Amino acid sequence: MDQPSAAPVPPPGPLSGITILDLTRVLAGPFATMVLGDLGARVIKVEPPDGDDARNFPPWIGDTSAYFGSLNRGKESIALDLKADADRSLFGQLLGQADVLVENFRPGTLERLGFGWDALHAAHPRLILASASGFGQTGPWASRPAYDMIVQGMGGLMSLTGHADGPPTRVGTSIGDIAAGLFTAVGIAAALHERNRTGLGQRIDVAMLDCQIAILENAVARYFATGVAPPPSGARHPAIAPFGCFRAADAHLVLAAGNDRMFRTLAEVLGRPALADDPRFASNRGRIDNVESLEAELNACFRAAPRAEWLAKLEAAGIPAGPLNDVADAVSSPQVKARNMLVEIAGGNVDGMKVAGNPIKLSGHPDPATRGPVPELDADRPRILDLLHGG
Repeated sequence: MDQPSAAPVPPPGPLSGITILDLTRVLAGPFATMVLGDLGARVIKVEPPDGDDARNFPPWIGDTSAYFGSLNRGKESIALDLKADADRSLFGQLLGQADVLVENFRPGTLERLGFGWDALHAAHPRLILASASGFGQTGPWASRPAYDMIVQGMGGLMSLTGHADGPPTRVGTSIGDIAAGLFTAVGIAAALHERNRTGLGQRIDVAMLDCQIAILENAVARYFATGVAPPPSGARHPAIAPFGCFRAADAHLVLAAGNDRMFRTLAEVLGRPALADDPRFASNRGRIDNVESLEAELNACFRAAPRAEWLAKLEAAGIPAGPLNDVADAVSSPQVKARNMLVEIAGGNVDGMKVAGNPIKLSGHPDPATRGPVPELDADRPRILDLLHGG
């Protein structure tokens, strides 16, 4: 066992005083509990003896996975083998001290371990159980395994991503897991609020596939309105034009002119006011119907000057626009820095590592510039066991 780490102190927040037992691994569940930890909850990560799989994912800082660290900073770790009687007994005692149990096993696993919802609710009626899985606890596919790629493909998202003449394209981040993590966190917050009224916990059932359907946005409306499955649209918006990525003389920019008034202003900025009177482009409906011709006109205009010059003019005119940034550009943005969206891990093996901050800014609580250390496997066992003795 590693040496005990310094006790992580959750940032003060609306969930201060809430204790979460986190059985999750890799991404969806750890993302949910990270969000809750950033809102003040104490998160105790219960790992198998060989640890969360994500501890073995690159990139590395020394011997520590930066992937794992970015999702589990500020949590505590205890290793328990839930197939061993002694550790199962210990876990059962920890449940009595917890407000929430979060897990992302395949459905049925908790029941086989003796910690199914019925047993948990009978023994700990105030405990909230949040289960995040690929396909949910019910339905014909409930027992299937899933990863982000699977639900992006099965949920329709990949059919909307990329360009019509290109190969199927996955969204560049693991949106299948991230969406499930966010919905799980929202469900937990709602269940905690209801427990204040009823005194009872409840089970939360979040499926990654359900979440993909939920975030399809207007694609669902378009399908049921037209009877045609929407195709991929590249950088375009299916209902607003112009809305996309354009090439200036030296680099790409993105812009959105969301209504007819704004498009007329854009045409004036480009030195082509007649575009707003062109019957093809005078209304949003016309611009959508003639989007390829519209984009050709706009690209011809934008190529006449450098990006910085255009962005200055667009900003002055009130047109939503910005540079097409890569990740390095994005994280060095003065706006991102001003919003405290890059914070440092304080302490532990990756002291000083920068990670994404908390986008939920609360007027009643500070948004600290640091987060707690990345837990070494089982390093917090003594402190966690103190819970069982009133510590």
